[in-house]
Amino acid sequence: MSDQIPVVEAFRMMAANKSLTEIELHELIREGIHAALARRFGGPVDAEIDVTDEGDISIIVLKEVVEDVEDAAREVTLEQARWDDPEFQVGDLMEIPVDFRDFGRSAVMAAKQRIIQRIREGERDRIRMEFNDRVGDLVSGEVQASERGKLVVMLNRSREAEAIIPWREQNPRERFRQGEPIRAVLKLLEETPRGPRLILSRADPQFVASLFALEVPEIYQNIVEIKEIVREAGGRTKVAVASRDEAVDPVGACVGLKGSRVQAVVSELSGERIDIVPWHPDPEIFARRALAPARVAKVISDQGGHVITAIVDEDQLSLAIGRNGQNVRLASQLIGWQIDLYSSRDWMERGGQSGLFAGGDEYEMSDFPLSELEGIAPATLAALEAAGISSFYGLLEMDRSDFLQVPGIGPDEADILEALIDELTVVDEAQSNAAGAGKAEEDEGEEIAEDAVSDAVSTAASAESTA
Repeated sequence: MSDQIPVVEAFRMMAANKSLTEIELHELIREGIHAALARRFGGPVDAEIDVTDEGDISIIVLKEVVEDVEDAAREVTLEQARWDDPEFQVGDLMEIPVDFRDFGRSAVMAAKQRIIQRIREGERDRIRMEFNDRVGDLVSGEVQASERGKLVVMLNRSREAEAIIPWREQNPRERFRQGEPIRAVLKLLEETPRGPRLILSRADPQFVASLFALEVPEIYQNIVEIKEIVREAGGRTKVAVASRDEAVDPVGACVGLKGSRVQAVVSELSGERIDIVPWHPDPEIFARRALAPARVAKVISDQGGHVITAIVDEDQLSLAIGRNGQNVRLASQLIGWQIDLYSSRDWMERGGQSGLFAGGDEYEMSDFPLSELEGIAPATLAALEAAGISSFYGLLEMDRSDFLQVPGIGPDEADILEALIDELTVVDEAQSNAAGAGKAEEDEGEEIAEDAVSDAVSTAASAESTA
C-alpha cells in the first residue's frame, strides 16, 4: 500500500490549494475510483471504497449472483461465482477485492478529473450565490487583458470569477491598460457553458449612482435619494435628487464642500460633465431644473400628451440645447416627457406673447459646472478646479478672502469672480421685481391685448380683457 501514499499526498496538496477539507478530499477520491471502476467493468458498479488518513485505499466491488447476467458490471453468474466459492447461491453478493495498483494511473486520472470538476462546480455555485443579489453593486478589480475590444477583469474579492466589460459598456473617453485598477458596476450575471460570467459596466447610469452612494454618506444612509438618473457615457450625466430630511439640501450634499464630492465622481468618469438638480413632482418645475445650466423663461405643459414646451432667451438657447442636442435630450429622458424647446424670438414669431418673459414664474437655479460659465479665464478656471471648486454652487459658498487663498488667483481675478456672482444672482432679483411690477399693473387694471399662449399664461388677465 506504500505506493498509494504519494497519490493521496498529491491529492491532499491539490485540495489544500483549493480549500477542500480532508473529508471532501476523500469523497472526491472515492468518486474518482468509482469512475475508474466503471471504465474497467463496463458500467457503474457497486463498490465499497475506504480511504484512510494514512493514505491506504481499499476497494471491494460487489456483484449479485444471478442465473442470467443482464448487467455485467453489477451481476455475475452462479457458475462463475462458484469457481471462487462453491457455497454461493442465487441472490448472494460476491465481494471482489481490487488492488488500487492494478489500475492505478487510470484511477488517479479519474480521481484528479473528478476533483477538478467538483472544484469548478463548487466555484461556479459560490459565484452564483455571491453575485446573484449584487446586480447594481460597485465592484473593483484589475484589468487582466483586452480582447477584441472587451476588458477582462480579475476581481479583488473573487479572483476565480470570469468578469468582462464589453465594448458597449465602456466609456468611449477611457482607455485601460493591463494591470491597472478598475471599478465598474455589476450589470448582469450571465450563464454560459463554462459557468456564470459577470458582465460589468462603466457606461450604465447605475455606475454613476453607485459612485455617488460611495462618495455621499447621505445617499448611503437613505437621507438623500437619487430619484432619476440619465447618462450619455463620456458626455454628460443628469441626476435628480431629493431629500427625506428637510434640513438636508440634496444638491449640496451631492456637490460637497467646494465641490469635493462631485469632483471625485467626475474624476472617476474622466471629466464627464454632471448636472445635479433637485427633483420635483411637478413636471413644469422639474423641466426647468432638468434643462440646467440654461435659464428657462417659461414652461407650458400638455398633461395629456406629456409634452413640455420650454421657452428660453436667445443667449440661453445654445446652453439649453447642448452639444448635438445632448442637454435637451437628457433633460427629456430625465423627466420622462417630451421637451419642445423654443427661443423667445421663435416663440414670438409663432404667435406667443412678449409679456411671457417679463413676468413669468420665478426662475429656479440649479447647479452647473463652472466650465459652462462665460467670463472666467482658463487659468482662473484651472486654479479653481485644482482647489476642488468645479460648480457654481461651490463658487457661491466663497467670498473675496476665500478667492485670494486659492493659488493662482489674485485681486483682479477675485474682482472678476465677485462681479460674475453678482451678475448671475441679480437676475433673480430682476425677475422678482418684474413679477411684482406685473402684479401691480394687474391690480390697477392695465392689460396687454395680445393673444393668449395657453391657459398657463395669466388666465385672470385674459378674463378681464374679455370683459
